Amino acid sequence: MSPTLNTPATPDRSTVVIGNFDGVHRGHREVIERARALDPDLPLVVVTFWPHPASVLTPGREPLLLCSLERRIELLEQAGASQVRVVRFTRELANWSPERFVERVINPLNPAHVVVGRNFRFGHRALGTPETLARMGEGRFDVNSLQLLHVKGSSTSSTLIRAAIAEGKMRQAADHLGRDFDVHQVVVMGDQRGRELGFPTANLVLGAQYAVPADGVYAGWLTPESGPEAGERLPAAISVGSNPTFDGLEQRIESYVLDRTDLDLYGVEITVEFVDRLRGQVKYEGREPLIRQMTRDVEACRDVLAEDPGL
Repeated sequence: MSPTLNTPATPDRSTVVIGNFDGVHRGHREVIERARALDPDLPLVVVTFWPHPASVLTPGREPLLLCSLERRIELLEQAGASQVRVVRFTRELANWSPERFVERVINPLNPAHVVVGRNFRFGHRALGTPETLARMGEGRFDVNSLQLLHVKGSSTSSTLIRAAIAEGKMRQAADHLGRDFDVHQVVVMGDQRGRELGFPTANLVLGAQYAVPADGVYAGWLTPESGPEAGERLPAAISVGSNPTFDGLEQRIESYVLDRTDLDLYGVEITVEFVDRLRGQVKYEGREPLIRQMTRDVEACRDVLAEDPGL
């Protein structure tokens, strides 16, 4: 049985890029751009893996994901992929020899070129390296292995971006992502306290497998995917946390669109982008101190977004 989860048509000849691509950050996109430049007339096939290999090899210790598989495919296509092949990562696949991996995953794509990151490893016990791949491809395809991208003195990686998000350092995360970190989800019914306080919010609850910014209040953007405002990037004050003032327990992302109390977003899929963290999460003694702070937060959010190119 084919290891691929999706089955696009097989090209006659192609340039193949292989990697995990969680978040599709600037380093990933540079790999895709350089692969495209090798032979612009060939289709560019990107091979990615799902689920994350660590969730199979070391369950319980896998990293939090920067985006869903659907979002990853979308970002890869935006970056220039002609096709995205999703390979199901299983223990069986992890035990394949490097030779079998090439035979089953790479050769069927009829590559003229294969492009990987310098730290790419494949096959049982990660014995396969870019050099291994080059030897196996002699006479059939050439191999290009690329060094990690560096931004502001740091190597760009999904690990670095996860750490920045976990600390609420959204500008650092954006430097390496090449865009503001965002989440996509359908708005769920909340407890409607925001509406009672004069700041109605669109509430999201993400799965435990996804990276979420540190608890606190952020300036950012909300974009509905449907409805009258579909595709419109709306300025928003965003709260991440469990709402300790009201003894909440569930972590939520609550977004108030500035100066809008008329939006009905229940059941609508939205994108929430995080630009900058304004403050940490605080428990207030009652409604009035909270309302005063929320008013200050909205003004601080307005100031941050006035300098953001999206406004």
